[in-house]
Amino acid sequence: VPACCSARYNLALLAFFGFFLLYALRVNLSVALVDMVEPNTSSAKNATSNVCPEHSSTINVPRNTTGKKYSWDADTQGWILGSFFYGYIITQIPGGYLASKIGGKLLFGFGIFGTSAFTLLTPLAADLGVGYLIAVRALEGLGEGVTFPAMHSMWSSWAPPLERSKLLSISYAGAQLGTVVSLPLSGLICYYMSWVYVFYIFGALGVLWFFFWMWLVSDTPETHKSISRTEREYILSSLKDQLSTQKSVPWRPILESLPLWAIVVAHFSYNWTFYTLLTLLPTYMKEILRFDAQENGFLSALPYFGCWLCIILSGQIADYLREKQNLSTVCVRKCFTLIGMIGPAVFLVAAGFIGCNYALAVAFVTISTTLGGFCTSGYSINHLDIAPSYAGILLGITNSFATIPGMVGPVIAKNLTHNNTVGEWQTVFYIAASINLFGAIFFALFASGEVQDWAVSGYHLHRN
Repeated sequence: VPACCSARYNLALLAFFGFFLLYALRVNLSVALVDMVEPNTSSAKNATSNVCPEHSSTINVPRNTTGKKYSWDADTQGWILGSFFYGYIITQIPGGYLASKIGGKLLFGFGIFGTSAFTLLTPLAADLGVGYLIAVRALEGLGEGVTFPAMHSMWSSWAPPLERSKLLSISYAGAQLGTVVSLPLSGLICYYMSWVYVFYIFGALGVLWFFFWMWLVSDTPETHKSISRTEREYILSSLKDQLSTQKSVPWRPILESLPLWAIVVAHFSYNWTFYTLLTLLPTYMKEILRFDAQENGFLSALPYFGCWLCIILSGQIADYLREKQNLSTVCVRKCFTLIGMIGPAVFLVAAGFIGCNYALAVAFVTISTTLGGFCTSGYSINHLDIAPSYAGILLGITNSFATIPGMVGPVIAKNLTHNNTVGEWQTVFYIAASINLFGAIFFALFASGEVQDWAVSGYHLHRN
């Protein structure tokens, strides 16, 4: 069944743009916040350990100053940036459960529509007060929290087993490209226009995408208006022994499943390193290496561009190995997870021993984040291998645990680096690398590539 212009690849493409906008809406505040805050209210620079010499300072080009400024201190800014995760963690498991009941189309569509609508309200909320802004960001998190479980739930009905890596890697790669594009683009919008347009432009694009999504997408191949008969039969026949018709969710077997906990540990561990790199390496480069990566939008976006390329390519390679080389699903998932977790751990530790070479620091973080892209075809889609019918719920469970590092990791790292010495930062990198290594080994020992007994209809019949 050809891939070109097929309903399943059209779904992957629309999901790609959905995740693109989702991450653009998520990261644009961190760029706009620089222009939203009065310069003198930002916290004074920490006393840096003068290990490295100051780099030749970049010329400060005057920015557009039409946007309103607010006197928020560093702690307030931290609350504003962190409030997203407090909403995000709440809707993970409910999102997976709802998707299994009402379908992923509505949930994914309205998740992005809601996030876009609240993004459009951000300038008004900032004007009303910091409490309103924090509330709006938390509500954005609530909207985004349902999207990954909803998409996983949709793919359980749409992705033939031997095309899972390709289809899912295409759709989820949009998240990385959204980061790549929105970081520099938000900076340009702030510079040439005003910070308010960052929220208006991305919010409006999200609303526009929503209408295309509702018009062109269906929850299942059976209900799709324009799918070919051949493609419908191909998808349904490939999934016929993998889906459960049971209406109730087998919560106890799910929570007792060791392959699920292997994914939980891997997801948690990967995100610890991911968030350490995302939030703290720029600080390390600024405070220790005395080079501000945020001054260069290209350097900020480079690691995510590498990750995006790796996700797309690894998805193709994973399905090629399974289909053409007859490698087992579990073997491919374990190998890709080991590469995607041990690689970043090695380069993260190396970042602590590079001396004052900031070019090497950028290279290491780019390689580290790029290699992490292998995990998308590893543990990240393993939910669909072990329980296609409950993939949305499983992702909700693992993503709940995986959101904790975004809330806790940076706080712990900040407490460990009071004096900003090289030794303190090496400790931070060692902790992140150790957690990553443990997650990779745990997954390699206990992961499965087979549909679990409790995830198919027959299991319930035998039990009864």
